[in-house]
Amino acid sequence: MSFSIKHILTYQTLKKLLFKLDPETAHTLAGLGLRTVAHCPPLQRLITKHYFLTHKSLEQNIFGRTFKNPVGLGAGFDKNGQYITAMPTMGFGFTEIGTVTPKPQDGNDKPRLFRLIDVDSIQNAMGFNNKGSHYMLQRLKKLYFFDYPLGINIGKNKVTAENEALKDYEILFKAFKHYGDYIIINISSPNTPGLRDLQNEAFIKAIFAMGKEITTQPILLKIAPDMEVEDAIALCKTAVNAGASGIIATNTTIEYSLTDSPYKKDFGGMSGAVLTEKSYQLFRAIGKELYSKTLLISVGGIDSAEEAYRRIKAGASLVQVYSMLVYKGPLLIKEINEGIVQLLKKDGYTHISEAIGADWK
Repeated sequence: MSFSIKHILTYQTLKKLLFKLDPETAHTLAGLGLRTVAHCPPLQRLITKHYFLTHKSLEQNIFGRTFKNPVGLGAGFDKNGQYITAMPTMGFGFTEIGTVTPKPQDGNDKPRLFRLIDVDSIQNAMGFNNKGSHYMLQRLKKLYFFDYPLGINIGKNKVTAENEALKDYEILFKAFKHYGDYIIINISSPNTPGLRDLQNEAFIKAIFAMGKEITTQPILLKIAPDMEVEDAIALCKTAVNAGASGIIATNTTIEYSLTDSPYKKDFGGMSGAVLTEKSYQLFRAIGKELYSKTLLISVGGIDSAEEAYRRIKAGASLVQVYSMLVYKGPLLIKEINEGIVQLLKKDGYTHISEAIGADWK
């Protein structure tokens, strides 16, 4: 009896097994599977052929690199750069690693990752657990011949005082100035005490001034969804005026009233379906102000081609997915890309660039 790749990789079957495990254990197991695939070129090529979609209407040149499709992996999944070469097998057009801090850190106490299974969402209080910048640098040095768009998400160590935060980011800019295709400043995670306090005009001006002196890499700012719209727009404008090459919106939310799920906690950030509308509305407001002035990337509860396309029309050149993979599996990425192609055709567009910011044209 023969089985197609579709049968071998049916995610809903695997999901039943993974959901019997603690979420963090399941994440580790999934990562092990990806690393195994990456070390088996014939299998990697077979799976990539099945999942990875490229189409002339989706290809974009951004930061001097070709993004074959606009759907990328959001930061947080590949904290230590261990799965970079496996990401095309899941269909992603680009990937983002980290958040990486200068020194290794364990993150917050366990349990710190939870499934809100009744609302297709995730709640995490990980706390930038990672092996540090030196380990990440060694991972990146092995990728000389790997041609794939890559962002590096950076953050300060938990033990670093707020008034010393710039020094941590200085270390990280210097470490990664020759690696990846863009660097993301993460000051929007809710799981490092005081980190979101750095979302202020003075710090934004200071960190971009410093970063631009150290590296020629594009530097982007990732913002939280819990800011007032006017404050978020003002902060993003400050970043762009200070030299930001783009804005990523949004990180996870601490507005726990978004759901009555019995599985939710009173700590950590929520992502997935509960964040969809909140993330979209803030992104739309930012898009209205900054579309055509800087690169915009939308992330937060994107679970379909229709939702991705809604973000694109609001100004997103790229979108990112993470939490919804847990519930829908890697086939979601292919479905989103295929759907975007069809939606472009439906609206009479021949290329994604015509749809980007269509709401404001």
